[in-house]
Amino acid sequence: MRFLKIAKNIVETIAENAKPHSQTTQPSQPSQPQPKVTEEERDWTDEQWRAYFKEILNTEFPLYGIREDVAVTDLVGFANDEFQLYKTRPTQAYKAEWGQPYTFLLQQAGIPKGVVMLGKGHSHDSNVKYLIARMYAKKMGIPYINFYTQMPNERDYVISRIRKFL
Repeated sequence: MRFLKIAKNIVETIAENAKPHSQTTQPSQPSQPQPKVTEEERDWTDEQWRAYFKEILNTEFPLYGIREDVAVTDLVGFANDEFQLYKTRPTQAYKAEWGQPYTFLLQQAGIPKGVVMLGKGHSHDSNVKYLIARMYAKKMGIPYINFYTQMPNERDYVISRIRKFL
């Protein structure tokens, strides 16, 4: 019995000494508040997202003219091409007019240089309108730069991602 008490005391002493000294000698520091940008951005309206991206495009990419809500047909005309948009479906014909309008078109001297598309959820990967717009951009050789509005989209990330494609 006495041996068990001694062993218990040793274990308690070791456990007590194993605690970091900062906890016993200094009061704990309050944790730094985390920025709430992500939560706020998730609640932004489509108009707020557009304004945010438009400001970035205007200030960080001044060499490009910017157009908004550009119909796919404005770039390719009333085309009707075959694409395989889904792995589980065969090639089908898709009209350009069915494509989601490009949120922003970046151009130089009237020549399209890239499109920036804003979308929610998995729109860029599953919504047929977005897939049609992406395929026509690809066919024209124009970078399709997509952003999901449920993500943080921090300014530096947006700038670097657009620069990567342009």
